[in-house]
Amino acid sequence: MSAGNLASSRLELNLEYLGLVRSQAVLDGVLEEAAREDISYVEFLDRLLEQEAAAQRERRSEGRIRYARFPYSKTIDQFDFEFQPSIDRKRIKELLTLRFIANGENVILLGPPGVGKTHLAIALGMTACQQGQCVTFVAAEELVTSLREGFEAHRLPEKMRYYQKPSLLIIDELGYLPLDRMGANLIFQLIAKRYERGAIIITSNRSYGEWGEVFTDNVIAAAILDRLLHHSATINIKGESYRLREKRKAGLLNRTTEGCIVNGQETGEISIGEK
Repeated sequence: MSAGNLASSRLELNLEYLGLVRSQAVLDGVLEEAAREDISYVEFLDRLLEQEAAAQRERRSEGRIRYARFPYSKTIDQFDFEFQPSIDRKRIKELLTLRFIANGENVILLGPPGVGKTHLAIALGMTACQQGQCVTFVAAEELVTSLREGFEAHRLPEKMRYYQKPSLLIIDELGYLPLDRMGANLIFQLIAKRYERGAIIITSNRSYGEWGEVFTDNVIAAAILDRLLHHSATINIKGESYRLREKRKAGLLNRTTEGCIVNGQETGEISIGEK
């Protein structure tokens, strides 16, 4: 075996030993480029390690996305702004800079079911993960259950720390179910602990004026809103449900009536047609 081949084999073995998987996979291609373009040793090493660094960034981003526990993957490119003209694209573009996370600010997405609130929340969360931020996504009902279980097991401080830790906490579907006094108090405690320390995104089908009903206590609702809205952006989405649109496209709905919204909930007052 020639000295060049020996060195190449040793390089592959060392890359494998060091766990540099991407460098090992692209080594032959980078060597061919180096020979063809007659580049320096430093540039060769730079090209090899740049691909390894990109692969590691991608793996870490994927790890953060898994840790966030998003219910599904959604990106901002997949959002249909033409269907929801009430949304100011410039405001969303500003949020995508993630300055609100650095400043410990909040984003509240309001609107009826199906208009894209959760899509936008996930898209912002995934962007944060890709930019190195720690994110946790949780449905409001799951959050209350988790905190309640912590309280009953005398482990509430531990549970609180778990939801205090991420740079961005996303609470989805607040308001779909009313909270009892204990649940309302637990949510208040968490928001108070994150106040001016960590950013929160909340999606809700209820207007702020209805939050007294959601928390079954106007005083607690006012205290929560006071902290949430002190440093915040509110995105109020007014439009038709994406899900109803897709059903209509598929011919599953006969529009004898529009899909009514009562107290933020879709009613069944639409005719269902069979193909």
